[in-house]
Amino acid sequence: MLSVYPSQIIEYLYCPRYTYFEFVLCIPQYEEKYYKVMKGREIHDEKSNQNKEYLRQRIGAANKHLNQYLCNDYLRGEVDEVLELNDGTMAPLDYKYAEYKEKIFNTYKTQLACYAVLIEDNFKKKVNKGFLVYIRSNNKLIEIAINETDKDGVKECAKDIVDIIDRNYFPKGTRNKLKCIDCTYKNICVK
Repeated sequence: MLSVYPSQIIEYLYCPRYTYFEFVLCIPQYEEKYYKVMKGREIHDEKSNQNKEYLRQRIGAANKHLNQYLCNDYLRGEVDEVLELNDGTMAPLDYKYAEYKEKIFNTYKTQLACYAVLIEDNFKKKVNKGFLVYIRSNNKLIEIAINETDKDGVKECAKDIVDIIDRNYFPKGTRNKLKCIDCTYKNICVK
């Protein structure tokens, strides 16, 4: 069975047609051109080298695993840090090249839910929360609750994405037409 990345789930939730254009028609987005994407990748590399020994005891971390590439039957991705917590659970930690502005984007929460599913399947430990580190806000650490509904949503999206790719069908687009304004595929998408 085909497995998907967290970024594909995020794109699918933005608009299911991303999946069709990128993975059925094989029209790339060219995200390498976006400064924040490239800068974020650079920051991830720096942080993994800088924080090898640092353990976040303040949040109850007993151990950590860096840059864990995890997969299951339908999902795959690399988690910046997988934390083993003192209470026997685990949690993903992800670095964001962003400023914290008192709001957690749904895309960030979805990414953490994807990582939660992967951690539970690979480490066989419960995940109830995840953490974000906002690089451009002095490495501000934010805790995000992750529940079963979040994890079930990830599984359902992965199934839907695989279905679009396997069946080569053109899904309905987003209902929010404001999303179309800045879409990579706006010039070829049938509204």
